[in-house]
Amino acid sequence: MPDSPVSIESKKFQDDAARWAAVTARDAAAEGVFFYAVVTTGVYCRPTCPSRRPRHENVRFYDSPAEAEAAGYRACRKCLGKDAAEARRREAVTEACALLEAAEEAAPTLEALATATGLSPHHLQRTFKAVTGVSPRQYWDARRLERLRQNLKSGEAVAPALYGAGYGSSSRLYEKARGQLGMTPATYGRGGLGATIAFTTAPSPLGEVLVAATEAGICFVGLGADAAALEAELREDFPKAEILREDETLGRLTDGVLARLAGRTPDRELPLDIQATAFQRQVWEALMTIPAGETRTYGELAAAIGKPGAARAVGRACGSNRVALVIPCHRAVGANGSLTGYRWGVERKRRLLEAEAGTDRDALAAAG
Repeated sequence: MPDSPVSIESKKFQDDAARWAAVTARDAAAEGVFFYAVVTTGVYCRPTCPSRRPRHENVRFYDSPAEAEAAGYRACRKCLGKDAAEARRREAVTEACALLEAAEEAAPTLEALATATGLSPHHLQRTFKAVTGVSPRQYWDARRLERLRQNLKSGEAVAPALYGAGYGSSSRLYEKARGQLGMTPATYGRGGLGATIAFTTAPSPLGEVLVAATEAGICFVGLGADAAALEAELREDFPKAEILREDETLGRLTDGVLARLAGRTPDRELPLDIQATAFQRQVWEALMTIPAGETRTYGELAAAIGKPGAARAVGRACGSNRVALVIPCHRAVGANGSLTGYRWGVERKRRLLEAEAGTDRDALAAAG
């Protein structure tokens, strides 16, 4: 069988001298046969790239984009296009996510993920964080915790649920359980059986406020028109917990939460007992640093925690906040400053921001 045109060209450009000659001549015949990378810029290009020619000693040749990226180079936006480079980055992250999802007993190493996706470990780590907002290891930890929650809620015993979710040691999970589940795995798996959650409700200018807490701290703050509906939501999350109404003992915590409605900053030392991934905690800490009366876009928050490009992940972290007002997710806005979705209603979000800015403070304080 005669050689195909591609294989013929491959033979023509087998050695570096022939490839360099093709680059200097911008030889169209070399298209798709090889790519060249420039050490000083960290970029790889097609042979016909219109950019100024680099020095020969700074050039390295590769047979494919994957090979160049595995060596740590990124695609040239001039000759490969911004869209092509972005598509390649996202393709690599999608591949890495699939490998992390499929791993059952142990997280794949960064080196293994890099080899599978065709990127260097450093490039993959940076790209993965830019796209998802978390590192591959943090992604694995979050998925493992989610599998554990699902296993426990399906009725599995603690030990099978632990090992089925990929935990090699029960002691390591129990060390982190209060911060991740809000209670021990056994209690969580029994729908909160054995846990005691106290709650109270109070009227406010923005409707009813429900504050619930375990012994460790506040685990839920809700706003709504109907106190009974808020209580039902709390009970649905932990159907077997002992949930008690405690109007007197939760007074200090409730006062701290209601301070937000008057535009005041609540006590940062209010104890919290909340479930969160490492990334969610980063976002929530960033929200706590926004001064009252100011807002930040999701993109600005992503940049503030060192994860530019993770605006959507930041939005999801804001949406998963279960302690409204204390962690002020209402201060996060869209790229154009618009009041995007808020769990407790966009109108309440607007009123909260107006109160903090002082435009609605007197009305809220008087009503409270």
